[in-house]
Amino acid sequence: MREMTKPLIYDLDYSEIESWAKGLGEPAFRTRQLWDGLYKHYWNSLELFTPLPRPLCNMLGDVFSFSNLAPSVELKSSDKNTEKILFTLPDESKIETVLMKYGKRYTLCISSQSGCAMGCSFCATGQMGFKRNLSPGEIIEQVLFFSRRLKSEDARLTNIVLMGMGEPFHNYDAVMKAIQILNHPSGMKLGERRFTISTVGIIPGIQRFTQEHSQVNLAISLHAADNELRSSLMPVNRRYPLALLLDACQEYVDRTHRRISFEWALIDGVNDSVDQAKKLVKLLARFSSHGTTSCHVNLIPLNPTLLYKGHPTSAAQAAVFSDVLQTFGVPCTIRLRRGIDIRAGCGQLAFK
Repeated sequence: MREMTKPLIYDLDYSEIESWAKGLGEPAFRTRQLWDGLYKHYWNSLELFTPLPRPLCNMLGDVFSFSNLAPSVELKSSDKNTEKILFTLPDESKIETVLMKYGKRYTLCISSQSGCAMGCSFCATGQMGFKRNLSPGEIIEQVLFFSRRLKSEDARLTNIVLMGMGEPFHNYDAVMKAIQILNHPSGMKLGERRFTISTVGIIPGIQRFTQEHSQVNLAISLHAADNELRSSLMPVNRRYPLALLLDACQEYVDRTHRRISFEWALIDGVNDSVDQAKKLVKLLARFSSHGTTSCHVNLIPLNPTLLYKGHPTSAAQAAVFSDVLQTFGVPCTIRLRRGIDIRAGCGQLAFK
């Protein structure tokens, strides 16, 4: 086990680094030089920080860690468009991070926790239980690791989705701080609209996020249109049932004037029927007015996991389900399944 004696440098935002440098009597431009090294050049070794005086570099090395993530296993899909890495943290906790290529777009699926406490029956992470929250820096370091790789290929990340391991709203402060640091105008400048947070429906988190008036995209893992079925798939529904969840989603849309997404894993014979599609239409009717709608449904055939016996719906049934939604004015997309051969699809991330 690696020692966790030093704070991770990426846990500090600009003002915190500035305060630390000022405490040493360093001029203000030293903060800019350090910040540029971290978030413009993606340096992760003090030997690379040549603009900084050697005594300051030595001090940084004594006080801070510049890496908590150690790549353990790397897998690439057969079509070469999806890459997954299993990282080991200093306390032996593990997380997985997935990079997906769509033409010239690069989307990174990052984790906010090691494991997950939500226990969704069809999700490999939920089947494994909860280990711990990640720090803001550990969330950020996933982004920097892949940004470093893409830079060597003259490419860069275009989108970041918090849809990896964990429930982001159970680690709210760390997630929002990480996004704020990655969005900093003097650093990576990743615009808020490039981020998507996916939640199983933690109502207090949705309400708190609504008050942020953020441009970060919000996605809700829905997967069923009645409480009995949803509770059987997602235990969280017993605490936050559909009526209360949809009220929170409505408040989000009304206050932020942002479109909200709903995720739906299509499971053969479970939630892919015309009846479920019609129930979903009724559930989402509140988001339509005057010919416009403030929601979108992402449909994806179930990705297989070892401990769930369900199967993905057929392409034909997925099309039927989609047609019902669109007939009644609910916009939806059947998403392309990616990285299934390396278990890198939605709901497939695990410690092995």
